[in-house]
Amino acid sequence: MSITHDFRPGFELDMPKLEAWLATQLPGFRGPLQGRQFPGGQSNPTYLLQGPDCSYVLRRKPPGVLLPSAHAIDREFRVMRALGEGSDVPVARALALCEDTSIVGTMFYVMEHVAGRIFWDPTLPDVPEDGRAAIFRGMNAALARLHSVNPAAVGLGDFGRPDAYVARQVARWSKQYVGDQDVAGRVEALDRLIEWLPQHLPLQEPAAAVVHGDFRIDNLIFHPTEPRVLAILDWELSTLGDPFADFAYHVMMYRMSIDSIAGLAGRDLAALGLPSEQEYVRWYCERRGLAAVPHLDFYVAFCLFRLAGIFHGIRARVVRGTAVSAQARQYAAEVEKIAELGWQQAQRAGAAL
Repeated sequence: MSITHDFRPGFELDMPKLEAWLATQLPGFRGPLQGRQFPGGQSNPTYLLQGPDCSYVLRRKPPGVLLPSAHAIDREFRVMRALGEGSDVPVARALALCEDTSIVGTMFYVMEHVAGRIFWDPTLPDVPEDGRAAIFRGMNAALARLHSVNPAAVGLGDFGRPDAYVARQVARWSKQYVGDQDVAGRVEALDRLIEWLPQHLPLQEPAAAVVHGDFRIDNLIFHPTEPRVLAILDWELSTLGDPFADFAYHVMMYRMSIDSIAGLAGRDLAALGLPSEQEYVRWYCERRGLAAVPHLDFYVAFCLFRLAGIFHGIRARVVRGTAVSAQARQYAAEVEKIAELGWQQAQRAGAAL
């Protein structure tokens, strides 16, 4: 999110109306503001607001007809505020939530703008080789910190159901996939995973934690010069859930590399100065006091299934003409590839059961 552009057609902001609202919400606010849009924002459009002596980030629901439970801007705001005020998890400070749709057309919130580095490629080509492992340590520490938070202690004890997270996620994304088949088509590997996953759920699940749902390197802002995370971004999929599933989603970077998501599969990690998957898992376990992450292959298969389901939903929005991101068509084209990789991981997990 280091590069901004003019508002995309249909995603403009009424800057005078927004400035008037912010003046009632933020002590010492002073306009005028200049607004530009960040690329990406697959689900919730995101903007940079810059004033004479301030800068903010605004995230909003997209315009148009939306699914009732989708684009939960208010949940993003709540989890960021709770973690920012009650934990050491690195998040941008959540400043104001607006449920009045007359201001910019949809619900939105404003948070502080955190200046730092965002890395789009986990091979870290712009970081000297001897500094790359430290970046991975910082990333690992941020996720371990999140999963170590007691949800009730920060006011998030009711942020989601604390049980059967993976089973409910499988059911949710299966239902969405089936519902979108009329426009986005069927995918053989997804059909297989929908049958296989419920039959191989781990018998025991860990205590529920606050899970991010989309923890990857390009959703992190690192310090300008230090290898530590200043803010975790994009909390749209956050809830209470299984921390091992959340960690496995992050570890997917070691097992995949597709056109739309850079990964580490097939790369010479030692030559790149990066930790192996086994080493990276060990770091996480050490930080959380765990002996191991059980059923990791199953969890990776589940996460690839979910990612394929998300991309299948994006494909449906492309067909319907409601896709938000300019990258939507690229994501939509990779559903089969991700689903097939998920099925390969399921077979790997099955062999270990």
